[in-house]
Amino acid sequence: MPVAAADAALARIEAWADPALFITRIPPAEIRARAAALAAEGPQGRALFGLPFVVKDNIDVAGLPTTAGCPAFAYTPTESAPVVQRLLDAGAILLGKVNLDQFATGLVGVRSPYGIPRNALRPDLIPGGSSSGSATAVAAGIAAFSLGTDTAGSGRIPAAANNIIGLKPSLGLVPTKGVVPACRSLDCVSVFARSIAEASAVLAVIAGAEPTDRYSRAAPATWRSTPAPQPHWRLIAPREDQLLFDTPDDQALYEAMLARAGSVTRVDIAPLLAIAQRLYDGAWVAERTAALRSILESAADQVHPVTRGILNAGFGKQTVDAWDDLHAAAEARRYARALFASADALLLPTAPGIPTLAMLEAEPVAANSRLGTYTNFVNICDLAALAIPAGFRSDGVPAGLTLVGPAFSEARLAGLGAALSGEACAPPALAADELPLFAIGAHMAGLPLNPQMLRHHGRFIAEARTAPIYRMYDLGPRPGMVRVPEGGMAFAGEVWALPAASVGPFLAEIPPPLGFGRVTLEDGSTPLGFLCEAIGVQGAADIAPSTGWREHLTRREST
Repeated sequence: MPVAAADAALARIEAWADPALFITRIPPAEIRARAAALAAEGPQGRALFGLPFVVKDNIDVAGLPTTAGCPAFAYTPTESAPVVQRLLDAGAILLGKVNLDQFATGLVGVRSPYGIPRNALRPDLIPGGSSSGSATAVAAGIAAFSLGTDTAGSGRIPAAANNIIGLKPSLGLVPTKGVVPACRSLDCVSVFARSIAEASAVLAVIAGAEPTDRYSRAAPATWRSTPAPQPHWRLIAPREDQLLFDTPDDQALYEAMLARAGSVTRVDIAPLLAIAQRLYDGAWVAERTAALRSILESAADQVHPVTRGILNAGFGKQTVDAWDDLHAAAEARRYARALFASADALLLPTAPGIPTLAMLEAEPVAANSRLGTYTNFVNICDLAALAIPAGFRSDGVPAGLTLVGPAFSEARLAGLGAALSGEACAPPALAADELPLFAIGAHMAGLPLNPQMLRHHGRFIAEARTAPIYRMYDLGPRPGMVRVPEGGMAFAGEVWALPAASVGPFLAEIPPPLGFGRVTLEDGSTPLGFLCEAIGVQGAADIAPSTGWREHLTRREST
């Protein structure tokens, strides 16, 4: 497999023939030697065995120049960034380093002295940036996956422009040591792939704290990247008056994705849009300038004019104004936490539309700003995001949908993205440190108490039914299920995986007359589940003929 994959990638590079794609290529002989060595060793449990990849040229690879899109800035590191080393250790095959908007500043993909990488779908469209080469290499079929970076949308806009997957992890989940900073406090290493499953597999390899990285942080012990499907979701979208589109087709594609998602609640995202406006007009501009002060002072004429203008503006920012920005960011994060307390994901257009190169040339700054309408706030608010394709306009221009969730929600976003994309997910399984918990009421997916389940790190496993030995009663906001000696029914519910360490704390929050006990399912298994003391249902209405709490809620709402 490694040799065949390497040969196919090399052939595809030659066939694609884009001189602006790579900044530094690894010689074909070295790639083939790496592939042959891997083949001789065998997989050895390496998760990415034999998969070719590329990295954005603001990420260090030992022995290869890091240019960040600026020849005068270039240096050659002696060690690879931890994120690259993890991929190599997992058996992946590096093809080289690819083009980007200089210093990762821009969402368009055209601000580079190395040329403009060709959009993989239509050469007249922008490739998207700043991770232009990373996205086009995957979309062109050259790389199985790639690394980009994302500060304001650079891991999502290029995905939409090239109709692929763009995964922006939570802040600090993937180390950024060895990455040329844009805004160091907001930077993320992102993943481009052709499927959600592939992006999740790459994330599983590269995630994890790095002790020498000041912005790295450990994920919760229960975190995983594997797509986590659910049968029901609590989804939100912006108010209609807060949506901006380039064409009616862009709007129609977005609305079609919302319709596919099912029930979606419209919410006010004005505080999020407001903090996004500060990204290029305040503290974070000064942070970019601080990171690149040396090149501005020594070789400013080598910096792209648009990028130079943005960076020079940082010298005039005042500390007193920066504190206003940081306080505003804290308020935006608080608002985001409140939104996600009752929602699994926020569904956004990845961009209002993808412009052509001609449109960008007509208004370079305005078009770039417009692209970031729904991406700029995500990193500031410490959120995770997954960009997926949303279809094509009648003129063939692609559109994208971005799923946004709280930090460390990558698995749930991947599960939702797979459902919306029609991508099959492997059935989730219990981990060694988890116990099954059968939910029959408001703790089920999409219902009001599900956030409590998620707070205790519960994971949906499967829908299931009890054996026909129970009766269920309406206790108002939740049901009470009681085992009966005769006249029982089978009731629908959900099996969730709960860390064993969470069972006690979760049970302590369950009010009487409810509690946990063994529930017998129709397949004979007996997981923990929600049961009620018989005395607690006296005088309560039996929900029959409904065969589950969801069905009963529907009946109750219709009467």
